[in-house]
Amino acid sequence: MQTLLLNSDDVHANCQMDELISAIEDAFAAYENGDAQMPPKSYIDLPQYNGDFRSMPAYLDAGDWDAAGIKWVNVHPDNGDKYDLPTVMGTMIYSDPENAFPLALMDGTELTMLRTGAAAAVATDHLAVEDATTMGLIGAGVQSYTQLRAISEIRPIEEVVVSDLSEERVANFIDAFEDDFDVRAGSIEEAAGCDVLSTVTPVEDPIVPRDAVGDHTHINAMGADAEGKHELADDVLLDAKLVIDDFDQTTHSGEINVPYHEGVLVDSDIYGAIGEIVIGAKEGRTADDGISVFDSTGLAIQDVAAAHVAYEHANENDNGYEFDLLGLAE
Repeated sequence: MQTLLLNSDDVHANCQMDELISAIEDAFAAYENGDAQMPPKSYIDLPQYNGDFRSMPAYLDAGDWDAAGIKWVNVHPDNGDKYDLPTVMGTMIYSDPENAFPLALMDGTELTMLRTGAAAAVATDHLAVEDATTMGLIGAGVQSYTQLRAISEIRPIEEVVVSDLSEERVANFIDAFEDDFDVRAGSIEEAAGCDVLSTVTPVEDPIVPRDAVGDHTHINAMGADAEGKHELADDVLLDAKLVIDDFDQTTHSGEINVPYHEGVLVDSDIYGAIGEIVIGAKEGRTADDGISVFDSTGLAIQDVAAAHVAYEHANENDNGYEFDLLGLAE
């Protein structure tokens, strides 16, 4: 047996967004139904290098398929200036759950971007107004691209407002999408007034005020992935139908982590988990809802589901490089 090596281009080419969204939704359902195992994300803190490592293992049984894997990912903010490397790099090991054979070793950075966009699309599908045509983006980094690509799969997005401190990043974003959308630069307030808003920044002081958010805006809070990060004003969270991906992760390192540990936001302020809505245990958007927020920290089950999609299609399309990782070839 051979292990398949998939670089970022291979992962991108074999993760069609519509299928990826479906797989991520299946993963949320499996987790909620008790058909998944996902130990807590573990951290190795390296203050001497201003960075850390995170390990994210999971197994899920989606009914028609099951999958297992682990992602090893870092966050090193100094990498760009010091080493000309990305701040975040990930490696995914995708294994056969029946016999543990390592089926694939793939780029986890591209995988993370794609599955994060797909997770936001799942939440948007259940929580945004049906006729959402406008989308705001606060932050124009790499994740903003997959946010728009994924969400436009499930809502008829026409107008896009993007806000970022970097004029260059905004210009690059507009260049990438101006043929497909009416996309323009705007303020945080303009972006926050759209039907759907995705926030993808690393800030620790909230930048989205309550009075800027539209009456029926759905917000995907994607930026917070560590203690202390916080993009939305507390009043936004308290006034919203607040949906999380996982209680332990969101209270530790998600958008709600700061107000939760300060006692500003309590358990009863959380409406439920996205998995509960996916399986129908709780309602998504109703006619009486105002704003809604999805607090996404990113789950290992999402990585495994995305790796499953990438691997299956890479095999079909004869992509990637096969190699004898375990030395078992005759």
